[in-house]
Amino acid sequence: MNRKDKEVKNIDNMINIIKKCDIIRIGLFDNEYPYIIPLNFGYYYDKNKSELELYFHGANTGKKLDIIKNNDKAGFEMDCSTELIKGSNPCNYSMNFESVCGNGKISILPEEEKLKGLKYIMKQYSSNNFSNYDFKSKAVEKNNSF
Repeated sequence: MNRKDKEVKNIDNMINIIKKCDIIRIGLFDNEYPYIIPLNFGYYYDKNKSELELYFHGANTGKKLDIIKNNDKAGFEMDCSTELIKGSNPCNYSMNFESVCGNGKISILPEEEKLKGLKYIMKQYSSNNFSNYDFKSKAVEKNNSF
């Protein structure tokens, strides 16, 4: 990162940014070209292990699933709090924003962990505390969680 003065290193500050984000973009390795896709997401941060887990969902078939099966490496980016800074000429325009970027490994969750991932996703967008019974089993069966 060029602007070290703008870098967010404190995990609590990162989590606060993540809480404000609505969409995450993941970058996957698709043979010749990167494959970037915007997704809904959820997260879990384990303070004891200092590990951040990100959760996504998708169909049981498709390009994203095929790529993940072939290569478990991924990058991500999420941003929020965007504000256009207008200038007197084009070169003086800028943008304020908050973002979190990173990389890691992505995997398809086993069936017994799928609901856990879906509950973290819903927690990002709703203050409702959904139980396993709130999720319709047929809809859950048609999806994968990552």
